[in-house]
Amino acid sequence: MHLSTEGAVYSCLGIGALLAAALPRLLSRLPVSVPIVFLAAGMVLHLTPLPLPAFDPVADRIWVHHLTELCVIVSLMGAGLAINRPFGWRSWAATWRLLGLAMPLTIGATALAAWALLDWPVSVALLVAAVLAPTDPVLASEVRVGEPSAEKEDEDEVRFALTSEAGLNDGLAFPFVLAALALAAAGNSWTGGWMVHWVWSDVLIRIAVGVTAGLAIGFLLGRLLFRSRAKPLRLAEQGEGFVALAATFLAYGLTEALHGYGFLAVFVTACALRRAEHSHGYHRVMHSFVEQIERLLMALLLFAVGAYVASGGLAALTWKGAAVGVLLHLLIRPASGWLAQLRGPGRPNERAAIACFGIRGIGSLFYLAYACGEGEFGVYEEEMWAVVVFAVLTSVVVHGVAAAPVTSYLDRRSARDPLRERPGHERVPGRGGGTHQRAEVRPGPGGPEAVGPGGSAPVRGRAGRHETPQGPDRR
Repeated sequence: MHLSTEGAVYSCLGIGALLAAALPRLLSRLPVSVPIVFLAAGMVLHLTPLPLPAFDPVADRIWVHHLTELCVIVSLMGAGLAINRPFGWRSWAATWRLLGLAMPLTIGATALAAWALLDWPVSVALLVAAVLAPTDPVLASEVRVGEPSAEKEDEDEVRFALTSEAGLNDGLAFPFVLAALALAAAGNSWTGGWMVHWVWSDVLIRIAVGVTAGLAIGFLLGRLLFRSRAKPLRLAEQGEGFVALAATFLAYGLTEALHGYGFLAVFVTACALRRAEHSHGYHRVMHSFVEQIERLLMALLLFAVGAYVASGGLAALTWKGAAVGVLLHLLIRPASGWLAQLRGPGRPNERAAIACFGIRGIGSLFYLAYACGEGEFGVYEEEMWAVVVFAVLTSVVVHGVAAAPVTSYLDRRSARDPLRERPGHERVPGRGGGTHQRAEVRPGPGGPEAVGPGGSAPVRGRAGRHETPQGPDRR
């Protein structure tokens, strides 16, 4: 019996869908991630005699561009809906540090490494560095926040920082990609006036449009879904999860039409939609739906990447190109992430985990496909693909193996932390950047008494003034 290409493709898609549903639970206690399995499956399938179509991101750039684009925007909606922590300058401090310091440092150091090791033109080195800059919300399921909940502060610092960073830097990496394209068009010259246009248009205007459009669309959809006067339009009461796709496509499409950054708008829309009715159960319905779509798209893309690698897709990779990917994951990102978080929130081991888990993935494939369609890179194109795919493979394997043990260790440390919140107590800053618990005030025979953490002996003080074993709370 001869199996047609069509039959082989649909059979593999069916197996992939089943694996996408079953693997997260099957692998939950193993140091192996779902993306690793899909990559390996793609490699194995290519080596079988099945009549599967070949995958070449250079020749098939258009569909790679749009499929990765779809996967990223769906995952951004899921990430935004999952974040419980209210938006704020201080509460999101780790995120701002990673975006404002770690990402530019990573781009600069990676570009320098690519330029020095591979002898590439500055524009090509900058492009690959910008392509590899965004961390990935798709492949980081083991180290991102869970489903939406009514609690506003139930996320640990590691998962929150990595999720919020991935949600925002997928859009904020775009200006650096456009800078590389402009530099290439200018013949690798830093003169000619393109930098002024880049700063004004590609950085300031397009970021502002993305944020504004995301906030407006999220606010309007929130009013429609939860508070519409017309009951048929209060879609939150109907529990249709695919409305999340409507929000995703509206935010992305309208913002791109306005020449803003659609990735940024999708994530901001999701966050704004979440704030419209924070504790409503409909957020879990939408999040569950987009998470399922995301897993299916991830399975398809990683099958294809695995087949590409098995077919010799890394033939253009040299040891110097591989060194760029290894340096990115083992030195550049950890060092820049650590520097960005000096004196930042979280314990030292949490900051170390945040610095090291800069997972690269589907977003990098999108940016490279986009850039290759917008600029002419000639002889460098195949080598760029080889370097980027190798960096993604390295990230999937290294971070996929390390994620479960590291997060389990951090969770155990957090469970043993005597300073974690307990009912009736509040964590407040202590000396040296640490934390201690505010004493609980209980009625006493001589007036209010401040009781130490855990119900310890009362700490005497003036009525209405809290004191702790470390001294008066002077806030």
